[in-house]
Amino acid sequence: MAANRTHDLPVVVIGAGPVGLAAAAHLLERGLEPLVLEAGEQVGSAVRAWGHVRLFSPWEYDVDAAAVRLLEPTGWESPDRAELPTGAELVERYLTPLAATPQLAGRIRTGTRVVAVSRAGVDKTRTVGREGRAYVVRTVAGGRVEDLAARAVIDASGTWGQPNPLGASGLTAVGEEQAGDWLVGPLPDVLGTDRARFAGRHALVVGMGHSAANTLLALVELQRAEPGTRISWAIRGRSPARLYGGGDADGLPARGLLGSTLKAAVQAGSVTLHREVTLTGLAPTADGRLRVRGTGRDGAPVDLQVDALAAATGFRPDLEVLREVRLDLDPGLEAPTRLAPLIDPNSHSCGTVPPHGHRDLAHPDEGFYLVGMKSYGRAPTFLLATGYEQVRSIAAALAGDTEAADDVQLHLPSTGVCSTDLGDREAAEAGGVGFATGSAHGFAAEQPEPAACCGTAAQPVP
Repeated sequence: MAANRTHDLPVVVIGAGPVGLAAAAHLLERGLEPLVLEAGEQVGSAVRAWGHVRLFSPWEYDVDAAAVRLLEPTGWESPDRAELPTGAELVERYLTPLAATPQLAGRIRTGTRVVAVSRAGVDKTRTVGREGRAYVVRTVAGGRVEDLAARAVIDASGTWGQPNPLGASGLTAVGEEQAGDWLVGPLPDVLGTDRARFAGRHALVVGMGHSAANTLLALVELQRAEPGTRISWAIRGRSPARLYGGGDADGLPARGLLGSTLKAAVQAGSVTLHREVTLTGLAPTADGRLRVRGTGRDGAPVDLQVDALAAATGFRPDLEVLREVRLDLDPGLEAPTRLAPLIDPNSHSCGTVPPHGHRDLAHPDEGFYLVGMKSYGRAPTFLLATGYEQVRSIAAALAGDTEAADDVQLHLPSTGVCSTDLGDREAAEAGGVGFATGSAHGFAAEQPEPAACCGTAAQPVP
Protein backbone atom coordinates (compact mmCIF):
# COMPACT_ATOMS: atom_id res chain seq x y z
CA MET A 1 0.00 0.00 0.00
CA ALA A 2 1.34 3.44 -0.91
CA ALA A 3 2.43 5.55 2.03
CA ASN A 4 -0.02 8.33 1.15
CA ARG A 5 -3.07 6.12 0.59
CA THR A 6 -4.76 6.39 4.00
CA HIS A 7 -8.54 6.57 3.50
CA ASP A 8 -9.03 2.86 4.30
CA LEU A 9 -6.77 2.86 7.37
CA PRO A 10 -8.03 3.09 10.96
CA VAL A 11 -7.60 6.03 13.31
CA VAL A 12 -5.38 4.74 16.12
CA VAL A 13 -6.42 5.85 19.60
CA ILE A 14 -3.73 5.39 22.26
CA GLY A 15 -5.26 4.64 25.64
CA ALA A 16 -8.53 2.95 26.64
CA GLY A 17 -9.46 5.29 29.44
CA PRO A 18 -12.57 7.49 29.49
CA VAL A 19 -11.31 9.93 26.86
CA GLY A 20 -9.83 7.26 24.60
CA LEU A 21 -13.04 5.22 24.56
CA ALA A 22 -15.06 8.40 23.98
CA ALA A 23 -12.84 9.16 20.99
CA ALA A 24 -13.59 5.73 19.56
CA ALA A 25 -17.33 6.26 20.05
CA HIS A 26 -17.24 9.60 18.23
CA LEU A 27 -15.14 8.21 15.39
CA LEU A 28 -17.64 5.40 14.86
CA GLU A 29 -20.51 7.88 14.71
CA ARG A 30 -18.60 9.71 12.00
CA GLY A 31 -18.13 6.56 9.94
CA LEU A 32 -14.43 6.28 10.75
CA GLU A 33 -12.71 3.10 11.89
CA PRO A 34 -11.03 3.35 15.34
CA LEU A 35 -8.39 1.03 16.72
CA VAL A 36 -7.82 1.52 20.46
CA LEU A 37 -4.50 0.41 21.93
CA GLU A 38 -4.26 0.01 25.71
CA ALA A 39 -1.01 -0.78 27.51
CA GLY A 40 -2.83 -2.25 30.51
CA GLU A 41 -4.44 -5.65 30.58
CA GLN A 42 -7.88 -4.08 31.02
CA VAL A 43 -9.57 -0.88 29.92
CA GLY A 44 -9.27 1.99 32.36
CA SER A 45 -6.06 0.64 33.88
CA ALA A 46 -4.95 4.04 35.21
CA VAL A 47 -8.33 4.66 36.82
CA ARG A 48 -8.22 1.25 38.46
CA ALA A 49 -4.98 2.28 40.17
CA TRP A 50 -6.94 4.80 42.25
CA GLY A 51 -10.24 2.96 42.30
CA HIS A 52 -10.65 3.49 46.06
CA VAL A 53 -10.99 7.25 45.55
CA ARG A 54 -14.36 8.92 45.04
CA LEU A 55 -14.51 11.56 42.31
CA PHE A 56 -15.79 14.99 43.20
CA SER A 57 -17.27 15.42 39.74
CA PRO A 58 -20.70 13.72 39.56
CA TRP A 59 -21.77 11.35 36.81
CA GLU A 60 -23.20 14.34 34.95
CA TYR A 61 -19.65 15.34 34.01
CA ASP A 62 -18.16 11.85 33.81
CA VAL A 63 -19.90 10.21 30.82
CA ASP A 64 -19.63 11.10 27.15
CA ALA A 65 -22.72 11.60 24.96
CA ALA A 66 -21.55 9.40 22.06
CA ALA A 67 -20.56 6.68 24.51
CA VAL A 68 -24.02 6.78 26.05
CA ARG A 69 -25.56 6.38 22.61
CA LEU A 70 -23.58 3.16 22.21
CA LEU A 71 -24.52 1.92 25.67
CA GLU A 72 -28.25 2.57 25.75
CA PRO A 73 -29.24 -0.09 23.15
CA THR A 74 -27.52 -2.71 25.32
CA GLY A 75 -29.90 -2.02 28.22
CA TRP A 76 -27.33 0.00 30.16
CA GLU A 77 -28.91 2.27 32.74
CA SER A 78 -27.37 5.63 33.43
CA PRO A 79 -26.28 6.21 37.04
CA ASP A 80 -27.82 9.06 39.01
CA ARG A 81 -26.41 12.21 37.41
CA ALA A 82 -25.77 13.78 40.84
CA GLU A 83 -24.02 10.73 42.31
CA LEU A 84 -20.26 10.79 42.90
CA PRO A 85 -18.65 7.58 41.61
CA THR A 86 -15.42 6.07 42.83
CA GLY A 87 -12.72 5.31 40.31
CA ALA A 88 -13.67 1.63 40.54
CA GLU A 89 -17.33 2.46 39.89
CA LEU A 90 -16.37 4.57 36.89
CA VAL A 91 -14.66 1.52 35.44
CA GLU A 92 -17.26 -1.07 36.44
CA ARG A 93 -20.41 0.89 35.64
CA TYR A 94 -19.22 2.81 32.59
CA LEU A 95 -15.90 1.90 30.97
CA THR A 96 -16.20 -1.88 31.14
CA PRO A 97 -19.72 -2.04 29.64
CA LEU A 98 -18.74 0.58 27.05
CA ALA A 99 -15.74 -1.49 25.95
CA ALA A 100 -18.01 -4.55 25.74
CA THR A 101 -20.50 -3.00 23.29
CA PRO A 102 -20.59 -4.82 19.94
CA GLN A 103 -19.26 -1.74 18.19
CA LEU A 104 -16.15 -1.38 20.36
CA ALA A 105 -15.36 -4.88 21.63
CA GLY A 106 -13.45 -5.95 18.52
CA ARG A 107 -11.70 -2.62 18.13
CA ILE A 108 -9.78 -2.55 21.43
CA ARG A 109 -6.44 -4.26 22.00
CA THR A 110 -5.35 -4.47 25.62
CA GLY A 111 -1.86 -5.45 26.74
CA THR A 112 -0.53 -3.50 23.78
CA ARG A 113 1.99 -0.78 24.52
CA VAL A 114 2.78 1.93 21.97
CA VAL A 115 6.54 2.52 21.93
CA ALA A 116 6.88 4.87 18.94
CA VAL A 117 4.89 6.89 16.41
CA SER A 118 6.23 8.13 13.07
CA ARG A 119 5.20 8.83 9.46
CA ALA A 120 5.48 6.06 6.88
CA GLY A 121 8.74 6.18 4.94
CA VAL A 122 10.09 9.42 6.41
CA ASP A 123 11.81 10.48 9.58
CA LYS A 124 11.18 13.70 11.49
CA THR A 125 13.75 15.69 9.49
CA ARG A 126 12.15 15.21 6.08
CA THR A 127 9.67 17.83 4.90
CA VAL A 128 9.17 17.16 1.18
CA GLY A 129 6.49 14.54 0.62
CA ARG A 130 5.60 14.33 4.30
CA GLU A 131 2.03 15.59 4.09
CA GLY A 132 -0.66 12.96 3.60
CA ARG A 133 1.49 10.01 4.58
CA ALA A 134 0.14 7.34 6.87
CA TYR A 135 1.31 7.05 10.44
CA VAL A 136 3.35 4.12 11.68
CA VAL A 137 2.46 3.11 15.24
CA ARG A 138 4.96 0.66 16.70
CA THR A 139 3.55 -1.59 19.42
CA VAL A 140 4.79 -4.30 21.75
CA ALA A 141 2.35 -6.99 22.90
CA GLY A 142 3.44 -10.21 24.57
CA GLY A 143 7.02 -9.55 23.55
CA ARG A 144 6.04 -9.22 19.88
CA VAL A 145 6.80 -6.00 18.00
CA GLU A 146 4.33 -4.89 15.33
CA ASP A 147 4.08 -1.77 13.18
CA LEU A 148 0.50 -0.64 12.54
CA ALA A 149 -0.56 1.81 9.83
CA ALA A 150 -3.00 4.59 10.67
CA ARG A 151 -4.64 7.48 8.85
CA ALA A 152 -4.51 9.57 12.05
CA VAL A 153 -3.43 9.17 15.68
CA ILE A 154 -5.22 10.39 18.82
CA ASP A 155 -2.98 10.09 21.87
CA ALA A 156 -5.21 9.76 24.96
CA SER A 157 -2.63 7.89 27.04
CA GLY A 158 -2.65 10.43 29.87
CA THR A 159 0.22 11.15 32.24
CA TRP A 160 -0.27 8.50 34.94
CA GLY A 161 2.98 6.71 35.67
CA GLN A 162 5.14 9.72 34.77
CA PRO A 163 5.48 11.53 38.12
CA ASN A 164 7.23 14.82 38.66
CA PRO A 165 10.32 14.46 40.87
CA LEU A 166 10.43 15.44 44.54
CA GLY A 167 13.46 17.67 44.21
CA ALA A 168 13.69 21.32 43.26
CA SER A 169 14.19 22.77 39.78
CA GLY A 170 12.31 19.87 38.19
CA LEU A 171 15.07 17.45 39.17
CA THR A 172 15.11 14.50 41.51
CA ALA A 173 16.27 15.00 45.08
CA VAL A 174 19.58 13.36 45.95
CA GLY A 175 18.79 9.78 46.90
CA GLU A 176 15.26 9.86 45.47
CA GLU A 177 15.92 7.06 43.00
CA GLN A 178 17.06 4.80 45.86
CA ALA A 179 14.07 5.61 48.10
CA GLY A 180 11.58 3.37 46.34
CA ASP A 181 10.92 1.21 49.40
CA TRP A 182 9.42 4.19 51.21
CA LEU A 183 7.57 5.84 48.29
CA VAL A 184 3.89 4.92 48.15
CA GLY A 185 2.66 6.85 45.11
CA PRO A 186 0.29 9.83 45.04
CA LEU A 187 -2.90 7.99 46.07
CA PRO A 188 -2.16 5.04 48.35
CA ASP A 189 -5.13 3.10 49.72
CA VAL A 190 -4.53 4.33 53.26
CA LEU A 191 -7.74 2.90 54.73
CA GLY A 192 -7.61 -0.35 52.78
CA THR A 193 -4.85 -2.42 51.28
CA ASP A 194 -2.05 -0.05 52.38
CA ARG A 195 -3.31 0.50 55.93
CA ALA A 196 -0.44 -1.40 57.60
CA ARG A 197 2.11 0.93 56.01
CA PHE A 198 0.61 3.94 57.80
CA ALA A 199 -1.12 2.81 61.01
CA GLY A 200 0.85 4.03 64.02
CA ARG A 201 3.61 5.35 61.78
CA HIS A 202 4.87 8.70 60.50
CA ALA A 203 3.81 9.60 56.94
CA LEU A 204 4.92 12.55 54.86
CA VAL A 205 2.78 13.86 52.00
CA VAL A 206 4.48 16.16 49.48
CA GLY A 207 2.35 18.22 47.11
CA MET A 208 -0.48 20.72 46.98
CA GLY A 209 -3.06 19.22 44.66
CA HIS A 210 -6.19 17.19 45.22
CA SER A 211 -4.10 14.02 45.28
CA ALA A 212 -2.30 15.32 48.36
CA ALA A 213 -5.58 16.37 49.97
CA ASN A 214 -7.12 12.94 49.45
CA THR A 215 -4.17 11.16 51.03
CA LEU A 216 -3.98 13.61 53.93
CA LEU A 217 -7.67 13.25 54.79
CA ALA A 218 -7.45 9.47 54.63
CA LEU A 219 -4.52 9.66 57.04
CA VAL A 220 -6.51 11.90 59.37
CA GLU A 221 -9.29 9.32 59.44
CA LEU A 222 -6.76 6.58 60.14
CA GLN A 223 -5.27 8.71 62.89
CA ARG A 224 -8.59 8.69 64.73
CA ALA A 225 -8.49 4.90 64.90
CA GLU A 226 -4.71 4.67 65.33
CA PRO A 227 -3.66 7.62 67.56
CA GLY A 228 0.04 6.91 67.06
CA THR A 229 -0.23 7.85 63.40
CA ARG A 230 1.71 11.04 62.62
CA ILE A 231 1.07 13.16 59.53
CA SER A 232 3.43 15.71 57.99
CA TRP A 233 2.62 17.74 54.90
CA ALA A 234 5.23 19.60 52.84
CA ILE A 235 4.39 22.18 50.17
CA ARG A 236 6.67 24.20 47.95
CA GLY A 237 4.48 27.29 48.11
CA ARG A 238 3.96 29.67 51.00
CA SER A 239 0.27 28.93 51.38
CA PRO A 240 -2.20 26.11 50.68
CA ALA A 241 -5.00 28.62 49.98
CA ARG A 242 -5.44 27.42 46.41
CA LEU A 243 -6.04 23.87 47.58
CA TYR A 244 -8.35 24.95 50.40
CA GLY A 245 -10.47 26.46 47.63
CA GLY A 246 -13.87 28.04 47.77
CA GLY A 247 -15.67 25.89 50.30
CA ASP A 248 -19.43 26.24 50.01
CA ALA A 249 -19.05 28.46 46.94
CA ASP A 250 -17.55 25.64 44.88
CA GLY A 251 -19.71 24.45 42.01
CA LEU A 252 -18.67 20.90 42.86
CA PRO A 253 -19.64 20.53 46.55
CA ALA A 254 -17.36 17.57 47.18
CA ARG A 255 -14.38 19.56 45.93
CA GLY A 256 -15.22 22.45 48.24
CA LEU A 257 -15.61 20.06 51.18
CA LEU A 258 -12.25 18.48 50.40
CA GLY A 259 -10.40 21.76 50.85
CA SER A 260 -12.33 23.03 53.85
CA THR A 261 -11.97 19.71 55.69
CA LEU A 262 -8.22 19.67 55.10
CA LYS A 263 -7.92 23.25 56.31
CA ALA A 264 -9.70 22.31 59.54
CA ALA A 265 -7.39 19.32 60.05
CA VAL A 266 -4.31 21.54 59.74
CA GLN A 267 -5.74 24.13 62.11
CA ALA A 268 -6.60 21.39 64.62
CA GLY A 269 -3.02 20.10 64.59
CA SER A 270 -3.87 16.72 63.11
CA VAL A 271 -1.59 17.55 60.19
CA THR A 272 1.75 19.33 60.59
CA LEU A 273 2.23 21.70 57.64
CA HIS A 274 5.71 22.63 56.41
CA ARG A 275 5.66 25.57 53.99
CA GLU A 276 8.08 26.68 51.27
CA VAL A 277 9.91 23.38 51.42
CA THR A 278 12.75 22.46 49.09
CA LEU A 279 13.72 18.81 49.45
CA THR A 280 17.44 18.24 49.01
CA GLY A 281 18.08 14.67 50.07
CA LEU A 282 16.55 11.32 50.96
CA ALA A 283 18.45 8.57 52.75
CA PRO A 284 17.61 5.40 54.71
CA THR A 285 18.28 5.39 58.45
CA ALA A 286 19.82 2.61 60.51
CA ASP A 287 16.42 1.72 62.00
CA GLY A 288 14.75 1.28 58.60
CA ARG A 289 13.12 4.67 58.19
CA LEU A 290 13.62 7.37 55.56
CA ARG A 291 15.41 10.59 56.45
CA VAL A 292 14.04 13.54 54.49
CA ARG A 293 16.16 16.68 54.46
CA GLY A 294 15.64 20.10 52.97
CA THR A 295 14.96 23.74 53.73
CA GLY A 296 11.70 25.36 54.72
CA ARG A 297 10.27 28.78 55.45
CA ASP A 298 12.94 31.49 55.79
CA GLY A 299 15.60 28.88 55.08
CA ALA A 300 14.92 26.91 58.24
CA PRO A 301 16.19 23.32 58.02
CA VAL A 302 13.72 20.50 57.45
CA ASP A 303 14.84 17.16 58.85
CA LEU A 304 12.20 14.43 59.17
CA GLN A 305 12.36 10.71 59.70
CA VAL A 306 9.34 9.02 58.16
CA ASP A 307 8.02 5.54 57.47
CA ALA A 308 6.27 6.38 54.19
CA LEU A 309 6.37 9.22 51.69
CA ALA A 310 3.46 9.99 49.34
CA ALA A 311 4.79 12.00 46.42
CA ALA A 312 1.73 13.89 45.15
CA THR A 313 3.81 16.26 43.04
CA GLY A 314 1.92 15.84 39.80
CA PHE A 315 2.77 14.25 36.49
CA ARG A 316 4.36 15.13 33.19
CA PRO A 317 3.63 13.72 29.70
CA ASP A 318 5.75 10.96 28.20
CA LEU A 319 6.89 12.50 24.93
CA GLU A 320 9.67 10.03 24.17
CA VAL A 321 7.40 7.81 22.05
CA LEU A 322 6.57 10.87 19.92
CA ARG A 323 10.12 11.88 19.03
CA GLU A 324 9.48 11.26 15.30
CA VAL A 325 6.26 13.30 15.22
CA ARG A 326 6.41 17.01 14.46
CA LEU A 327 4.77 18.56 17.49
CA ASP A 328 4.01 22.18 18.35
CA LEU A 329 4.30 22.31 22.13
CA ASP A 330 4.58 25.16 24.61
CA PRO A 331 8.15 25.12 25.96
CA GLY A 332 6.98 25.44 29.54
CA LEU A 333 3.82 23.38 29.88
CA GLU A 334 4.54 20.84 27.12
CA ALA A 335 0.93 21.32 26.00
CA PRO A 336 -0.14 22.27 22.45
CA THR A 337 0.99 25.84 21.89
CA ARG A 338 -2.47 27.26 21.20
CA LEU A 339 -3.95 25.53 24.24
CA ALA A 340 -1.23 26.42 26.74
CA PRO A 341 -2.26 30.07 27.43
CA LEU A 342 -5.78 28.90 28.26
CA ILE A 343 -4.65 26.52 31.00
CA ASP A 344 -1.37 28.00 32.29
CA PRO A 345 -1.42 27.62 36.10
CA ASN A 346 0.89 30.64 36.40
CA SER A 347 -1.97 32.90 35.37
CA HIS A 348 -5.12 30.79 35.80
CA SER A 349 -6.34 30.09 39.29
CA CYS A 350 -9.93 30.44 38.14
CA GLY A 351 -11.81 32.28 35.41
CA THR A 352 -12.63 30.04 32.48
CA VAL A 353 -11.44 27.06 30.54
CA PRO A 354 -12.56 28.28 27.13
CA PRO A 355 -14.10 25.74 24.76
CA HIS A 356 -11.34 24.32 22.60
CA GLY A 357 -11.24 21.72 19.88
CA HIS A 358 -9.30 20.42 16.92
CA ARG A 359 -7.71 23.72 15.91
CA ASP A 360 -6.22 24.33 19.36
CA LEU A 361 -4.96 20.74 19.52
CA ALA A 362 -3.48 20.44 16.02
CA HIS A 363 0.24 19.94 15.31
CA PRO A 364 2.47 20.42 12.24
CA ASP A 365 1.96 16.74 11.42
CA GLU A 366 -1.67 16.82 10.36
CA GLY A 367 -3.95 14.17 11.81
CA PHE A 368 -2.05 13.82 15.07
CA TYR A 369 -3.63 15.00 18.34
CA LEU A 370 -2.86 14.93 22.05
CA VAL A 371 -6.10 14.80 24.03
CA GLY A 372 -7.27 14.38 27.59
CA MET A 373 -4.86 14.90 30.46
CA LYS A 374 -1.87 14.50 28.16
CA SER A 375 -3.00 17.51 26.14
CA TYR A 376 -2.61 19.61 29.29
CA GLY A 377 1.07 18.70 29.54
CA ARG A 378 2.32 19.69 32.98
CA ALA A 379 -0.72 21.81 33.82
CA PRO A 380 -2.78 20.33 36.68
CA THR A 381 -6.20 21.36 35.42
CA PHE A 382 -8.50 18.95 33.63
CA LEU A 383 -12.02 17.55 33.72
CA LEU A 384 -13.45 14.64 31.78
CA ALA A 385 -16.01 16.87 30.08
CA THR A 386 -13.13 18.84 28.57
CA GLY A 387 -11.64 15.72 27.04
CA TYR A 388 -14.97 14.55 25.69
CA GLU A 389 -15.48 17.81 23.82
CA GLN A 390 -11.93 17.65 22.50
CA VAL A 391 -12.45 14.25 20.88
CA ARG A 392 -15.92 15.13 19.58
CA SER A 393 -14.40 18.09 17.72
CA ILE A 394 -11.45 16.05 16.44
CA ALA A 395 -13.66 13.24 15.15
CA ALA A 396 -15.77 15.77 13.25
CA ALA A 397 -12.63 17.35 11.77
CA LEU A 398 -11.23 13.99 10.66
CA ALA A 399 -14.57 13.24 8.99
CA GLY A 400 -14.42 16.54 7.10
CA ASP A 401 -17.26 18.24 8.98
CA THR A 402 -15.44 21.49 9.73
CA GLU A 403 -18.58 23.32 10.81
CA ALA A 404 -19.32 20.80 13.57
CA ALA A 405 -15.64 20.56 14.50
CA ASP A 406 -15.43 24.31 15.03
CA ASP A 407 -18.66 24.49 17.05
CA VAL A 408 -17.07 23.67 20.40
CA GLN A 409 -19.18 23.91 23.53
CA LEU A 410 -18.11 23.42 27.13
CA HIS A 411 -19.98 23.82 30.41
CA LEU A 412 -17.98 23.38 33.58
CA PRO A 413 -18.85 24.01 37.24
CA SER A 414 -17.59 26.99 39.24
CA THR A 415 -14.34 26.60 41.13
CA GLY A 416 -15.35 28.75 44.06
CA VAL A 417 -11.86 30.27 43.99
CA CYS A 418 -11.69 33.84 42.78
CA SER A 419 -8.49 34.94 41.10
CA THR A 420 -9.07 38.59 41.95
CA ASP A 421 -8.67 37.99 45.68
CA LEU A 422 -6.39 34.96 45.61
CA GLY A 423 -3.23 36.93 46.39
CA ASP A 424 -4.77 38.41 49.53
CA ARG A 425 -6.13 35.02 50.54
CA GLU A 426 -2.73 33.36 50.15
CA ALA A 427 -0.99 36.11 52.07
CA ALA A 428 -3.49 35.83 54.90
CA GLU A 429 -3.23 32.04 54.98
CA ALA A 430 0.57 32.15 54.93
CA GLY A 431 0.47 34.45 57.93
CA GLY A 432 -1.88 32.17 59.81
CA VAL A 433 -4.87 34.51 59.40
CA GLY A 434 -8.23 33.09 58.40
CA PHE A 435 -9.87 34.33 55.22
CA ALA A 436 -13.40 34.58 53.98
CA THR A 437 -14.38 32.74 50.87
CA GLY A 438 -14.93 35.10 47.98
CA SER A 439 -17.86 34.70 45.64
CA ALA A 440 -17.40 32.24 42.82
CA HIS A 441 -17.33 33.51 39.30
CA GLY A 442 -16.10 32.05 36.08
CA PHE A 443 -15.50 28.39 35.41
CA ALA A 444 -12.58 26.04 35.70
CA ALA A 445 -12.03 22.35 36.01
CA GLU A 446 -9.50 21.34 38.59
CA GLN A 447 -7.96 17.90 38.39
CA PRO A 448 -5.82 16.14 40.92
CA GLU A 449 -2.41 15.30 39.59
CA PRO A 450 -3.09 11.59 39.40
CA ALA A 451 -6.03 11.46 37.20
CA ALA A 452 -4.46 10.49 33.96
CA CYS A 453 -7.68 10.67 32.11
CA CYS A 454 -10.52 11.16 34.40
CA GLY A 455 -12.54 13.45 36.59
CA THR A 456 -11.40 14.86 39.83
CA ALA A 457 -11.07 13.00 43.06
CA ALA A 458 -12.93 13.78 46.23
CA GLN A 459 -12.28 11.49 49.18
CA PRO A 460 -11.08 7.93 49.61
CA VAL A 461 -13.76 5.39 50.37
CA PRO A 462 -13.39 3.93 53.88
